[in-house]
Amino acid sequence: MKVSVSTTATHSADRSRHWHRAIASAYFPLDLTFRNPDRFFGDLTIWQFGEVSVSRLTSDGLQYLRQPRHLGAGRSEEFLVTVPARSEVYFSQCGSDIRCAPGGFFLERSHEPYTFSHGEPADLWVLKVTSQALAERIRGPDRLCSLRFDAANGAGGLFTDMLHLLPARFDTLTPESRTAVGRQLVDLLVLAIKADERILASRQSSVRNAHLARIEAFIRAHLQDPRLDPDMVARACGLSTRYLHTLFRDTDQTVATWIREQRLAACRAALDEPDNCQTVAEIAYRWGFGDQTQFSRAFKSQYGLPPGEYRDQSRRRRAEARGSD
Repeated sequence: MKVSVSTTATHSADRSRHWHRAIASAYFPLDLTFRNPDRFFGDLTIWQFGEVSVSRLTSDGLQYLRQPRHLGAGRSEEFLVTVPARSEVYFSQCGSDIRCAPGGFFLERSHEPYTFSHGEPADLWVLKVTSQALAERIRGPDRLCSLRFDAANGAGGLFTDMLHLLPARFDTLTPESRTAVGRQLVDLLVLAIKADERILASRQSSVRNAHLARIEAFIRAHLQDPRLDPDMVARACGLSTRYLHTLFRDTDQTVATWIREQRLAACRAALDEPDNCQTVAEIAYRWGFGDQTQFSRAFKSQYGLPPGEYRDQSRRRRAEARGSD
């Protein structure tokens, strides 16, 4: 799906109201303050890549406020990843202030109040992704909103290049390809974030983070092994089981919980695959769930639907996307 909105053809008295609705629909509710509401110019295009959206927003200077009354409202938490292409922007959330010029990017949480503004006309690229999708790939994504990341070099530059390239290829991609590309874009984002040395040093010592990185890599590589448990992980990583649990205590999750969530995420990805002919039971067994009832209960608790219904919903979304094209 592709959606475009512009104030160009809008009556001057309606421009601010028109832009307010467009922003709320594309992202989430915000309060907007315009320098000159009747003469304001804004142009917004949104491309949907599965559960991920990419948007390009060009507009005159203004201020966006996410207020306490905007929070929640039954919506799952989301993150906006903003990449300025023109002009510096100011962002403040949870007591941290950022000024980000072209060549950088930063993250915004939907479930915390914030201020976002730019005094000059700006050209912004924005990736919208669920908190769950980030948390499946990187621990504690909420701590990232106080940081400005490099969007010009290394993995950050590759992430930005892909962000800019995708709209030109959008019409040639099938709905299934768009979903897969959306996941790859999030993977690139996480790669760019993890390349920042401050991520390794934050919250815990670098030694603990190095242990956790090795532990998580081992777990991801052995999710299909039904023997995978804390004892097996500890032995493979050269740690005592007690120390393994101590490392995870600071992450607000147990080892077993994290293993289960990674397995559920792998099952969800398999259920989303259009060419996967395996039954739900076969997918569950492949990813380490020996008890089908337990798997169905855990999947519904995590994603809101039983696995069979989730797969049916995923197929309907693909069919609707093909129909809209």
